[in-house]
Amino acid sequence: MDTKLTIVVPVYNEEDNLERVEKELSAYAQSAKIPVFVLFVNDGSKDKSQELIEKICANSDIFNFVSFAENRGLSAAIKAGFDETTTSLVGYIDSDLQTTPSDFDLLLEHIGEYDLVTGVRANRKDSFVKNMSSKIANGIRRTFTKDGMDDTGCPLKIIKTDYAKRIPMFKGLHRFLPAMILLQEGKVKQVPVQHFPRIAGEAKYGLWNRLLGPLMDCFAYVWMKKKYINYSIAKKG
Repeated sequence: MDTKLTIVVPVYNEEDNLERVEKELSAYAQSAKIPVFVLFVNDGSKDKSQELIEKICANSDIFNFVSFAENRGLSAAIKAGFDETTTSLVGYIDSDLQTTPSDFDLLLEHIGEYDLVTGVRANRKDSFVKNMSSKIANGIRRTFTKDGMDDTGCPLKIIKTDYAKRIPMFKGLHRFLPAMILLQEGKVKQVPVQHFPRIAGEAKYGLWNRLLGPLMDCFAYVWMKKKYINYSIAKKG
């Protein structure tokens, strides 16, 4: 399969951001070293997001979309993006654009050797409470997973698609993507990326989602790790 990248963009009530998303991802697709496509996954938005998404997709060959019948959460949106991807690489960025598409280039420099490359938000532009709860949650997660990652919540990642499609997703698993690649005996790497304040729209996650929720998910991960089936085929006849 030729090296091409599909960027998955989960959307939930982000009508105020989508024009900027179109502009920045279109600009990145023109400058990227490999062909880039964008897949919106509308997670049951109740605003005008779907109307705007369809307009964007009608005006450009690089944009496509999947729209849920109802809100199912970020992990479901990311899984749907993985399931629909047909390129050899799949990326992920949030529609709030607190990370920049141009930093995908930093991740692409390493994806040949690694199976997942994730950003680490340098000089984060979030509130004190959000930064501290994220730091604590990442520490708890590392204790359980031993994945060595400092910032799995960073919404900028690239994964080899065959690995991404084998991830058995459940709610909250978007925080465990590096750990799930390691379960497949893949290689992971983190790279510092830029971070920006949210310009429009509202954050969808509170203290429960960033701290207490991930703690509960850790126990689900430990159970999955014990039950996980991993094999490689040596020969077919």
